[in-house]
Amino acid sequence: MLIDSHAHLDSERYTEDREAVLRRAWAAGVETILSIGIGENACEMGEALAICRHFNALPESGNGLPRLYASAGVYPHNTPEINDEVLAALDHLLAQPEVIACGEIGLDYYHEGAPHDIQKEMLVKQMEVAAKNRRPILIHCRPKDGTTAAFDDLFTLLDAHWRSTGLGGILHCFSGSAEQARRAIDLGFLISFAGNLTYPRAQPLRDAARAIPPESLVVETDAPWLAPSSQRGKRNEPALMVETAAVLAGLHGLSADQIAAQTTKNFQRLFQLG
Repeated sequence: MLIDSHAHLDSERYTEDREAVLRRAWAAGVETILSIGIGENACEMGEALAICRHFNALPESGNGLPRLYASAGVYPHNTPEINDEVLAALDHLLAQPEVIACGEIGLDYYHEGAPHDIQKEMLVKQMEVAAKNRRPILIHCRPKDGTTAAFDDLFTLLDAHWRSTGLGGILHCFSGSAEQARRAIDLGFLISFAGNLTYPRAQPLRDAARAIPPESLVVETDAPWLAPSSQRGKRNEPALMVETAAVLAGLHGLSADQIAAQTTKNFQRLFQLG
């Protein structure tokens, strides 16, 4: 059993065949998916929950269709949209039993987007809402090439505002160093790898992944983006995470079944799922 810890099932790229995508995931051994609720803007972060409820209500859920969970949060580039109304909506969503995480939230210094000071301020505000609802957080952290400022600022904020909650979270689509991963693990985070782990030029990322203990790993697609190497440039979907999991297993000398069992155990432990 594999768990896709991060997939954007609410993407319009799945509008025509979302159910077929989920059936292919089940056939590939992906039995659980965390549907990420950020939408195209802050007002759409509830769409992942709607998708989750729709498919979980079908008779095939858990036997032909993966079990879905949802998250909710405001993506770094959309943080200027946050106001009291958005924070209230986030608070309401995180109180729903199917919404098990807040995110993806964080810092993105790679693209020209929201000012860094606003990203940091709104990351803290969202962490406060997540802490109130006792939800782990899903962190997006993307530095500008050759710099560490995004990670440096992230760890400063997590140390000050999140460590004491004991809730932890996931560093999604990890792209940092082994040392940055160790800092995150010390804060109670799991480290998640996506399809870019399989790319020929991603050896530094594979080196970092090899240094992370298996009990701190999870796997994701970040679908519809970052399809693994064999499908690179195509639309990604949860069924394709098998390739990423196989690469991660090889880095640790594990079988496909072993990496699936370990990453599933890690995910369930973080979110306290039976």
